[in-house]
Amino acid sequence: MVQTYGNQSEKVTFNIPTELKEQVVALKEELHVSFSTIYNEAIASYIKQKELEIWQKGVDMALKDKTYMDLTKELRQDAGDVYEY
Repeated sequence: MVQTYGNQSEKVTFNIPTELKEQVVALKEELHVSFSTIYNEAIASYIKQKELEIWQKGVDMALKDKTYMDLTKELRQDAGDVYEY
């Protein structure tokens, strides 16, 4: 399902390889949806995938950081007690 971003939309023109366009046409006919629906879902999915890749890169960097990993080990040893300051 496409995430809605409000009522505003903008017409966009772009080039697409002929073979890919033919696949999109076939998908459109099979699913009985508009080109806009397919393109919007594809772009939203692409953005989500790239955001997840960025987060994963951050996780990978953190896991390689010895100081960070030592701190997480130290924090895991906390008994969960509540402290007042």
